Formats: sequence, C-alpha cells, structure tokens
Amino acid sequence: MTGRSFLFLQGPPGPFFSQLAAELRAAGHRCHRVNLNGGDWFDWRGIADNFTGTLDAWPAYLQEIIARELVTDIVLFGDCRHHHREARACASADGIVVHVFEEGYIRPDWVTLERNGVNGNSSLPRTPEVYRSLAPSLPPVPDHARVRPSFRQRATETFGYFLASLLLTPRYRGYRSHRPYPIVAELYGWATRIVARPVARQRSAVALRRLGQRRYFLLPLQLDSDHQIRIHSPFTGMHDALRWILGSFAACAPADVVLLIKEHPLDNGLHAWRRTVAAMARELGIAERVLFIEHGDLYTIVGAAAGIVTVNSTTGTLALASSIPVTVLGTAIYDLPGVTHQGSLDDFWTTPSAPDRDLYDDFRRVLVARCLLHGGFSSSAGRALLLPRAVERLQGKGVTPMCLPASRMAAA
Repeated sequence: MTGRSFLFLQGPPGPFFSQLAAELRAAGHRCHRVNLNGGDWFDWRGIADNFTGTLDAWPAYLQEIIARELVTDIVLFGDCRHHHREARACASADGIVVHVFEEGYIRPDWVTLERNGVNGNSSLPRTPEVYRSLAPSLPPVPDHARVRPSFRQRATETFGYFLASLLLTPRYRGYRSHRPYPIVAELYGWATRIVARPVARQRSAVALRRLGQRRYFLLPLQLDSDHQIRIHSPFTGMHDALRWILGSFAACAPADVVLLIKEHPLDNGLHAWRRTVAAMARELGIAERVLFIEHGDLYTIVGAAAGIVTVNSTTGTLALASSIPVTVLGTAIYDLPGVTHQGSLDDFWTTPSAPDRDLYDDFRRVLVARCLLHGGFSSSAGRALLLPRAVERLQGKGVTPMCLPASRMAAA
C-alpha cells in the first residue's frame, strides 16, 4: 500500500476538513472520517463511519477503526474535546502522529498546525533563550497577504453545523458536546446575534465616540466555552476572569484611565456580557471608566491601547507585534519573559512592561517555521491559501528540519 492513511475527526464548522481530505487523496493518500454528530456528517464529503455510542465506548471503537484503516495519522481541530483527548491517548500508545489544527497562535493571517498538541499541550519551548538561539538559522517571515475573515460565512457555516447536529440528534444519540450549552440554545443565540448585529454596531460606535482620546487598556473577551479558559487558565469561565480584572482595575488603575472591553466576534450571544460588565462596574464604582463594545476594527483598537489585558487570547500577539504591553493571566505560548509583562496585574495598570521587539520577532520566526500556516478557516479566500500549505505540512514537507531538536527541547 502506498501513501499514508489519514483519519479525520472533528474540524472547524464548514468544509475545510472535507476539502483538505480531497487534496490529500489527490496526492495519493487514503482518508477516512468518523462523524460524531450531525454537524460532522453535514460538513463531510467522502468515506466515513458514524459513531453513535457514548464516550465510554469511544476508545475501543477508535482502536477498531485504526486497525481496520491502517491509520498512520489522525487529523483534528482542538485537542481538549472529550473524543480528541481519547484519540491523542490512543495515538500515543500506537505510535500514530496526531496533527492538531487550531486558530493561529499569532494574529492575524495564520492558522496553527502542530503535532500532538497545541496551546498548553504544545511542545514549543517556554524559555526565551531557545527562541533567540533558533531564530538566526531560519528564514525571515515571508511577506504575506492579509487574510480577512468573513463573519457572514463563519456564522452561516456555524449555524448550519448546529442545525444539522440538532436535526440528527436521534441518529447520534450518544454524543455529548464539549460545549456547555444545548444545541437549541446555541442556534437561538446565533440567530438572535445575527438579527441584533446592526443595533450592536451602532451601540459600539457610540461607546467608541465616548472613549474619544482618553487613555485606555483593552480587555478582549474570550469564548466562555473555550478550553483556553476552562483548562489553560485559573478561571472557571470569563465571568470569574472579569470579576478579577475589574476588581484590580478599580483598586489600582489611575483614575483617568478607561478599561475598554470587547466581546468575542464568535460569541453565541447566550450570556449578556454587556449587562454583566455594567453590573460589576457599578458595584465597584467605576461605571464611567468601563466601556463595552461588540464591534470595532480590532487592529485600530489594539494599536491605540496603552496595554492589553488577556487571559490567553491570541489578540495579545497582535499587540506585541506593535510593541504594545501585554499581560497574560492564564497559560499562553507567547507568555515569555521579555515578551509579556511578568509582574502582577495590579502593577500593569501603572507600570506595564513593553515587549522586547527583537525577542518577539525571534519567537514569531520560529513559530512560522514550526507550526504556523498562512491562511484562515473563516472565508473561502483564507481556505484557498491554507489548503496547499496544510497538505505540504501534513506530508512532512515545508517544515524546517531542525524544528526544536530534542536536546534543546530538553533544555527548555
């Protein structure tokens, strides 16, 4: 048998995984899929099995598929979903390579593709010295086109995924999502958010006019269901993080400084973050110094900020690229001495540490060589850029051979 055998599990909503499999087949490889819910079935075109059992039965089922299909590689999106954690464990025991896609570590224009784990499970080094030593042997980050996401396309594909999941629930009766909300609630939230979008845009414009030329720090909210929050941070959710950050801001930030809070563009709308923030700010006596927006050009907003406060959002890298101070409250790949503020949050409001631009450039150069691909999931144009690069990387091409040698990884 020639070529390799790729097993696809859950991907981002939309056709990307199906398109990627088609490209791999054209390159001479075998591709198979296990659908876990109706959304997976809806997005996939090609050979597939349908797992309808419970999570307890998943490891044994997966082992059967691996043996039957002679699987050499597993491809998935996000490594902390219940079924994906089990898949990583099975693959590790059987010597199978797991390729994990994730939103890009660096914003904008990039997608992450890393072997065996991402974010807190990544094998990337955690010390600046390693990046300084590796970067000089690597080519500069190439000039690249801006990848513009399409909210309409992302929303449509996500809505279709959830609708198919809902309609086919009887078929996939054993499936339990990693997300905290029922599918019906997710659909309702997305529909409401889409309808309310014009009003939210107008509200955000008013808030930005109120901000004017005042000095501000930016807090980009993350998805409450995100494993970056629930697994790779000290918080149980964004509500806890907000209470901590607003409390510190009230106690320690200069009286003339504003905290601008921006909702995540893919928030499902089920939690009234605007009301939550307003209530907390009133309770702390800082209602006039806290502004909330749902919309706004992120690049402009980040570029004018005095600093970024984040749990571990990749928005932090957008700020670092412009030499804007960033403090990280959770676990993040880019949270390195010399790159981010290493002091307390209380100190950040008055004495934020600016990033070492040369060190950040070294960090970025290593990541592009090691685990970043130019492109995006959220638009047809982004996927067109991403697909050929992903196929190359999955075949072991286009990867810098030295990528983090074992001896240096041990030192890290």
